[in-house]
Amino acid sequence: SKFFRNLQLYFSVCQNLMCNFALMNKIEREKKTITFMVKLYCRHKLKQKEMPEEYEEFLKYAHSRLDHCRFGEKKTSCKRCPIHCYGKLQREKARRIMRWSGPRMFFYAPITAIKHLFG
Repeated sequence: SKFFRNLQLYFSVCQNLMCNFALMNKIEREKKTITFMVKLYCRHKLKQKEMPEEYEEFLKYAHSRLDHCRFGEKKTSCKRCPIHCYGKLQREKARRIMRWSGPRMFFYAPITAIKHLFG
């Protein structure tokens, strides 16, 4: 059925993510996590097979912010960061995406979700 095909696709994506997670630095892991969250949000919340351009732009913005994070490998989650580098509109979009995707990540990528939560 369609549900099981989608589930199989997500498990294969998650498996690839987890294999690579151990070899990545913190910024690269954060990029993979936000990408996964945005894709999950677009696919299930927005019911879009392809990521809308607005969310592709948001991902570019988020990756750019991560590339320029002054804390580097000592980075905390953005929510706990003393410096808010996102603009107001982008921060609200990130909050909306993470609020929706975060709890669902435990079903699609539990290890990634735990690392993101406590990392």
